[in-house]
Amino acid sequence: MITAKARAVDGPDKHFRVAEIKRRDLDLHDVLIEIKFAGICHSDIHTAHGEWGPVNYPLVPGHEIAGIVTDVGAEVTKYKVGDRVGVGCMVDSCGDCENCRKGEEQYCLNGNVPTYAGVDKYGEPTQGGYSTHIVVTEDFVVRIPDSIELDAAAPLLCAGITTYSPLNHWCAGPGKKVAVVGLGGLGHMAVKIAHAMGAEVTVLSQTLNKKEDGLQFGADHYYATSNPETFERLSGTFDLIINTVSAKIDISAYLSLLALDGTLVNVGAPAEPLSLNVFSLIGHRRSFAGSMIGGIRETQEMLNFCAEHNIVPNIEVISADQIDEAYERVLTSDVKYRFVIDSSTI
Repeated sequence: MITAKARAVDGPDKHFRVAEIKRRDLDLHDVLIEIKFAGICHSDIHTAHGEWGPVNYPLVPGHEIAGIVTDVGAEVTKYKVGDRVGVGCMVDSCGDCENCRKGEEQYCLNGNVPTYAGVDKYGEPTQGGYSTHIVVTEDFVVRIPDSIELDAAAPLLCAGITTYSPLNHWCAGPGKKVAVVGLGGLGHMAVKIAHAMGAEVTVLSQTLNKKEDGLQFGADHYYATSNPETFERLSGTFDLIINTVSAKIDISAYLSLLALDGTLVNVGAPAEPLSLNVFSLIGHRRSFAGSMIGGIRETQEMLNFCAEHNIVPNIEVISADQIDEAYERVLTSDVKYRFVIDSSTI
């Protein structure tokens, strides 16, 4: 077994502490990664706080992982020692079901194995990227292009792919009007990617406090949703709305902003149920959908796209001792726009 240093939490109201965790010995197709940076996602906070259901503590969160390959299994063919690589929100799947065969492992019909708070095929609990090392089967590792620094690459493994996938699936591009609800960790990536795809991009945020940032990221328009006139002015406007907010909002109000055959896609995952008025859908053949990360093939495609278009997240690098403070700041929207842990401080 491989011993890794980590930061773990022991319960929903506990602070992070220094811990040691065991990583499995390399199987034939496994890759050992020395983690250099790990992003902090709102999903980490929901899970650490037990808001999405029971958690098997102690928990090491983190599914935005960037690092260097330091060892490989005997039959690994995709990577070698020294390669710059990343790991996202899942570390395995059945590989045999219809969805896996299509390269949509995130929708594995037998359930994918999440990077943390899951159970792997060996029956062991998975622990995430707030650690110094991780062992992952090569099929769930992606290559980080040389032009993207590792600290900036980390958030792309969740925030990047979570927004790229629905924009790609619903064909954001020239001639399409795309709105992004919320300008946080996910939202600022959605704006940058949608702009690079050629869409006309509008940010819908509670206030105009981040308007200058939004326009700099590539938004063409920016509106405050706290102003009731916004919903009147933009009624029936958008082909696609990406909702990145991890809180309860008035879905029916946002559906009213869709044009004929428009789609509102939820990528934010609030702990509370959302409700809507069905007449918000049927009047203009609108759709309300959800999207969860992307498959491994699409994740690599996203990284290559970001490298080609010089897209990186705006990050604040912190030490491992600042994780609790970072969680508090995320909950008060006091981050521009993604915290990244320097794993050398773990």
